[in-house]
Amino acid sequence: QVQLVESGGGLVQAGGSLRLSCAASGRTFSTYTMAWFRQAPGKEREFVAAINWNGGSSYYGDSVKGRFTASRDNAKNTVDLRMNSLKPEDTAVYYCAAAYGSTLWIRISDYAHWGQGTQVTVSS
Repeated sequence: QVQLVESGGGLVQAGGSLRLSCAASGRTFSTYTMAWFRQAPGKEREFVAAINWNGGSSYYGDSVKGRFTASRDNAKNTVDLRMNSLKPEDTAVYYCAAAYGSTLWIRISDYAHWGQGTQVTVSS
């Protein structure tokens, strides 16, 4: 069982940067693909980024490609999401998720473990 706790959300102006972090429990963190999803008010949860077990491969949603970067530290059991050039439309609750294995899954249903989410608000 993996437990996930996100942190780092907050209020930032458009064009600014923010870094989210997700801390995972358990000794098998390196066996999981980690991902970030987000959900804006009144909208469905959407895929943001996924990173494989050793950080050597990652995949991003079209809306964040080139602006967001995922990274992980298996020694610390953490995965980060660096968000640059933030836009008001990036405003959402951001969720960390874990899926066992090495595939870069992008569907919500592929991820069995979820954090509670952290709010990111980008003002114009």
